[in-house]
Amino acid sequence: MKRRGFLAVLGAAFVAGCNKVAETNAGSKLLGAAEKWHEGAHRFLTDRKALAPEYPRSAISSYFRGNGSVDPQNGDYPQQAADNFDNWRLEVRGLVDNPMSLSLDNIRRLPQRTQVTRHDCVEGWSAIGEWTGPQLSVLLDAAKLRPEARFVVFRCADNLNGADYYESVDLIDAYHPQTIVAHRLNGEPIPVRNGAPLRMRIERQLGYKHAKYLTAIEAVASLDDIGEGNGGYWEDRGYQWYAGI
Repeated sequence: MKRRGFLAVLGAAFVAGCNKVAETNAGSKLLGAAEKWHEGAHRFLTDRKALAPEYPRSAISSYFRGNGSVDPQNGDYPQQAADNFDNWRLEVRGLVDNPMSLSLDNIRRLPQRTQVTRHDCVEGWSAIGEWTGPQLSVLLDAAKLRPEARFVVFRCADNLNGADYYESVDLIDAYHPQTIVAHRLNGEPIPVRNGAPLRMRIERQLGYKHAKYLTAIEAVASLDDIGEGNGGYWEDRGYQWYAGI
């Protein structure tokens, strides 16, 4: 089995059992140590800017399934979708000198990157798709990160079980060349089931890190006071924060 596929399967097996283990204090410490080992090993074995495999368009999956939220009904999302997202805004805020509020047209006018990559879900399935959008680094550079910024938090429109979805990465993954704010899938606007109108693609991490229905990108110094302090919706429920593959 290729390394990327092996790590995806290993990650799925780990996450599948982590909730029960994390119920004990000793288990929580063990999971934290395992995550730090995973992150350190991943970055020791590969260059920080090494690319995830990219594929020819002939390899694109005939159907790219949705997962988690596939049709948000909270807030103004249903009306935004009915209006073809004409009024959608993406905020870039937090520890930046130049906060921004961008329309979809603004996003489309930025320099674009197109990449055909494989999405590996923690549940064990994969799909290959062609994603297009500006690199996150372009937005962060335009916003001018402050020196104290250490993480980037992704705010989302969907709400699961009463909690707003969010995710985060550190600056290494934020500035990776394949980390993009995608607005197109396989040459078309992203479908609702896949996160319309904007979603993150963080190609060297498992699928739950690829935040959908993106509304804001927020630079922060710490994750401690966001959600339950673990860096993401699923991380607050026992998943690993670093999900590198």
